[in-house]
Amino acid sequence: MIMKRTIHDEGHFRKFLVVVDDTEECDRAITYAAHRASATGGGLTMMVSIEPTHFQHWLGVKEIMHAEAHDAAQDRLERFKERVEKTISVPIECVIREGKVAEQIVQLIDEDKDIGILVLASAVGSSEGPGPLVASISSQSGNSFPIPVTIVPGNLGDEDIKALC
Repeated sequence: MIMKRTIHDEGHFRKFLVVVDDTEECDRAITYAAHRASATGGGLTMMVSIEPTHFQHWLGVKEIMHAEAHDAAQDRLERFKERVEKTISVPIECVIREGKVAEQIVQLIDEDKDIGILVLASAVGSSEGPGPLVASISSQSGNSFPIPVTIVPGNLGDEDIKALC
């Protein structure tokens, strides 16, 4: 079901959502989203989703693995946030979620009515298509995905991205 967004209501603005992961193209999506947010008076929401682990042997080990994953996610978000802040003045929000990435994207969009666009980047040098996250989201789009999705070519340079924004 498509829900009303609040991006045009008083006190609200459109947020560009980017999923932060370890892929090479992630940086391209963040750069594009930050520049579009800046150009349109919006904000940037960067989300990391920690996938559930299936380690069952010792609870203490599982808790340590979870804490390490959370720390790594926080570090990744901070690195990208600092990089964006050095070049662009835009409100940035960092979110850590737990669960399958595609499910967490939809839940966050449902919870935050200011998120107006999901920005993804296509995989670089892949002969298997645009990448697993892009493919996953694309397959959901036919089922009334709640917001538009922008897919940035993963091989664009900073100047190319700035020219588009």
